[in-house]
Amino acid sequence: MGVIRFEKEAPAAVAPSRMFKAFVDSHNLLPKIAPQAFKSIDILQGDGGVGTIKLWNFADGGDFKHSKQRIDALDKDNLTSKYTVYEGEGAAAIFEKAVYDVKFEASGNGGSICKVAAECHIKGDQELKEELMKDAEEKATALYNIVEAHLLANPDLYA
Repeated sequence: MGVIRFEKEAPAAVAPSRMFKAFVDSHNLLPKIAPQAFKSIDILQGDGGVGTIKLWNFADGGDFKHSKQRIDALDKDNLTSKYTVYEGEGAAAIFEKAVYDVKFEASGNGGSICKVAAECHIKGDQELKEELMKDAEEKATALYNIVEAHLLANPDLYA
């Protein structure tokens, strides 16, 4: 099993506390504002805190059908989270798991920076193709921009 690590930073014109709250409430927010990407995100176990398991059901037509996410750490004071994504179909089937550390920080201009560090654990001797990683990064960035735009259009949401 191979491990691929990557780090990414993404700026937003929204305060870090609001971006973090939207991130934590993704199971409610994302299917509403991005139905083209998500059918539903269901809580299978837990209350949204550490140990919670969510089932992410993706919209039809993509490589991903579903995946599970377990919240491993959640620090509301420091705006950090650690979670593990596992199980899935399509392109996600090559992963044993992917572990993400996420932190939202102030950017100094009233906005924020989301810092993500990830470790993707590949099953067996399978290869992770660069175009798959590029496509996943583009989709994640687009989704992040949808959340940012929604929060900018709704300034009281997660305030």
